Amino acid sequence: MNFQSNLSQLQSNDPEVYAAILGEEQREQKGIELIPSENYTWPEVFAANGSIFTNKYSEGYPGRRYYGGQEFTDAVETLAVERAKRLFRAEHANVQPLSGSPMNQAVYLAFCQPGDTILGMDLSHGGHLTHGAPVSHMGAIFNFVRYKTIPEESGRIDFEELRRVALATKPKIILCGYTSYPRDLDYAEFKKIADEVGALTMADMAHIGGLIAGGVMKNPLDFGFDIMTTTTHKSLRGPRAGLILCKEKYAKQIDKSVFPGLQGGPHMHTIAAIAVALGKALQPEFKNYAQQILVNAKTLAQVFLDNNIKLITNGTDNHMLVMNTIQSFNLDGTEAEKTLDKISITVNKQIIPDDPNPPLHPSGIRLGTPAATTRGMKESEMQKIASWIIEALKNHADESQLSQIKSEVEAMCSQFPVPGI
Repeated sequence: MNFQSNLSQLQSNDPEVYAAILGEEQREQKGIELIPSENYTWPEVFAANGSIFTNKYSEGYPGRRYYGGQEFTDAVETLAVERAKRLFRAEHANVQPLSGSPMNQAVYLAFCQPGDTILGMDLSHGGHLTHGAPVSHMGAIFNFVRYKTIPEESGRIDFEELRRVALATKPKIILCGYTSYPRDLDYAEFKKIADEVGALTMADMAHIGGLIAGGVMKNPLDFGFDIMTTTTHKSLRGPRAGLILCKEKYAKQIDKSVFPGLQGGPHMHTIAAIAVALGKALQPEFKNYAQQILVNAKTLAQVFLDNNIKLITNGTDNHMLVMNTIQSFNLDGTEAEKTLDKISITVNKQIIPDDPNPPLHPSGIRLGTPAATTRGMKESEMQKIASWIIEALKNHADESQLSQIKSEVEAMCSQFPVPGI
């Protein structure tokens, strides 16, 4: 297996695709990635993800496949499962979900019938599309009801209202987790309410799986949660995939829901890469990395707060921030995102709680620190980044000023290589 030789063949035989890959490498190296759901994986993960396992069909589970020739696929999937269980202190793990959306869909379909009620976080307050957005298929199949935060109380979840809704609607699943909520969660309170109404507890930890693995954020499974899901490509630094962890008594339901219920053959090259990433996360140095992600996020937040920039929840407990750019700079999130693109800082537009603006022109942006931390950036770099963001958004119409900031951003980025490039 010669990765460099394969690239050379690609360059010769499909120069257009090769040029796009090269362009993306240069973009990532020159700029600062602050989208909280993005990260840079390890070179070893690249090697596994581009390996010979991509050739193999492996429908079923280790020891119970539908095709022959499974000696090594069984070995690598078993390794990934055992590492996942050890890392998250889980009784059972399924490493076959192809991504974050299918992993959540598999859980819903394992325990709910069409029309059943699932209680999840309101999307504008931090929930994810798979938590019941009307535009998603899951939103059409199941009856999603919502709980909210209290923005004026630093984003505290309104558990009084959550309990009232749970008692009134009797959900099959109470779901916690988020895509744009900068605080930690009170898992004990979720569990208490779920037990009262007879609901399963599910935690979607797609964003903070790596922070849980690193021991710097709480693990829902330690609080008796029935199911936990996480993607493997965000703070875990693995390939793009999903992971379901659950109590042993739900193992068969989960496994049957993933395959044959929702998916066909698993992507064995990705499962090999998951095994590599989980092995990396089990190393002592991963804890230091996870801690630095939090330190960097808090440093970024403090500079913004010191400059009277409006942050949703007034700070952060995790790896992300949500900034109200309308209130802070009189720019909607799309305008702010495009402005920061001009200085080689990548963020994403983001709705805020009960946003009066539409999703394509929301009131804020979302920022996160995993990718910058992976490159070795620390507190001093976070302070510079925050200052550049403030300066750029204040002077968004000044192309000369933006060009100057861009040159400073790219000069700093040259000191911090992207892993695997």
